[in-house]
Amino acid sequence: MAEPILELLDSTRLLFDLQRGNEIAQRLGGCLDPEAIARQVTQGLVAQFGCAFARIWLVEPDRTALRLVASSGMYTRTDGFFSRVPMGAFKVGKIAQNRVSFLSNNLPEEPWVKDREWAIANHIRGFAGYPLEVSDRVVGVLALFSQNPMAPEFLEVLRNLCTTVTVALDIALRYQQEQQSWRSTQPTLTANPPLSDQIATVLSAARLTLVGTEQTLPISISHVFLRTAEVLHRLNCIYCRLTYGTDAVTMEAIIPAPETSIQLDDWIHSAFGELVFTASCLGGVLQTQLGTNQKVIQILLKLPYSRHPTTTGICIQCRSPVLQLAFTQLAYKAGFTLCSLPSATVPLLTDDAELLSTAQYVLWVNTTQQPVPDGIHARLDLDISPDQLREAMATVLKGQRWNIEVPPKAVMLSEREQEILSLLAQGLRDRDIANTILISESTVKFHMNNVLTKLKARTRYQALALAIAQGWLPNPPLQK
Repeated sequence: MAEPILELLDSTRLLFDLQRGNEIAQRLGGCLDPEAIARQVTQGLVAQFGCAFARIWLVEPDRTALRLVASSGMYTRTDGFFSRVPMGAFKVGKIAQNRVSFLSNNLPEEPWVKDREWAIANHIRGFAGYPLEVSDRVVGVLALFSQNPMAPEFLEVLRNLCTTVTVALDIALRYQQEQQSWRSTQPTLTANPPLSDQIATVLSAARLTLVGTEQTLPISISHVFLRTAEVLHRLNCIYCRLTYGTDAVTMEAIIPAPETSIQLDDWIHSAFGELVFTASCLGGVLQTQLGTNQKVIQILLKLPYSRHPTTTGICIQCRSPVLQLAFTQLAYKAGFTLCSLPSATVPLLTDDAELLSTAQYVLWVNTTQQPVPDGIHARLDLDISPDQLREAMATVLKGQRWNIEVPPKAVMLSEREQEILSLLAQGLRDRDIANTILISESTVKFHMNNVLTKLKARTRYQALALAIAQGWLPNPPLQK
């Protein structure tokens, strides 16, 4: 049963709920149906956070109103009174118009509430609304209604979730518009033309080269290449090559470097930011690099033909939201299923030493802020790759350790060996030692050879020094 939002009060709880929000966001990868994306989000919020119901409205193309596309929880219909909200009307329309997030824990007393009796009868106390904003546009509004009060920190959870949701919705809406536009201009065609033909049409001013045998790609992958081509066209692309390899398809392009005073990293992020994230979610990469002559920028987009997710679960609970998001994306690219809690079959990935006792298997994120604790099963560096994470998980689930130096076992001397060393330290010879403890001289030599082997010592004097240093023997008295 989902826990109520009331618990969002401390930093540990906030990180836990950020993780739960990330789990909702990770289910959106590759989906290009805006209404399906909205339903995934509202259903996830109801299931993960125990709110009474959750809704998403999308801004209509003429931007005069919002249309309700998803509703989960107490109400699932999308054709009621609030199915269409004029821009600026009611609280939802005002959130879209003013782009201001809002949270209240006294809903029945809010002056903008249309039906106060309904809120009281259904024990609805909390309301949170967040604009789904990308660049300078609002594409929709997310709203939650809760029977329990919500902490102000919950808006931080919504902010992180809505960042991903907005990008996914914007890509899906653009794709939907492009498909409708393309169908209207190509009514006689029954199938999409090859990707190279579509890219060549978009990059009409650039020279396109095709390498390899062209294959049919999933719609989500084709769309990322087309969206990248559109960006390249706006940036005056001068060269583009599309390569179909063994496991992935690659686009390489060259564009002129901007002749402005703006920072290059900021310029690249503004142009390709959302596509970098989308490529990452599809298991690929989008990279940019300034040319050696400083006058052009090289673009590389590489996406695998398909991902092969596993059923292996992993729980990620990092103290820093940045680490939380980074390792969540890494786990997604590695094909793991994200889980809310660790278990006997679900390892915990964390940098929080206080959580070590909550999991049977722990993958420790090694940072410079704190030493590596005892009791962990794998040590992960910040530059770990998806393949290395898969290797670490497989090793840990076998009960073995990964990337951890096992300290050498302590050397154990028997009581007889320590007794002989003690007598040797007193200056006795082998014959005297044998007579003292009533064994043969050859047995004394046998025990001494064992001591030399265990201590890896070359001489008896070296063995005595090592034994004294380890505290097995007292320091010999000074000779007067």
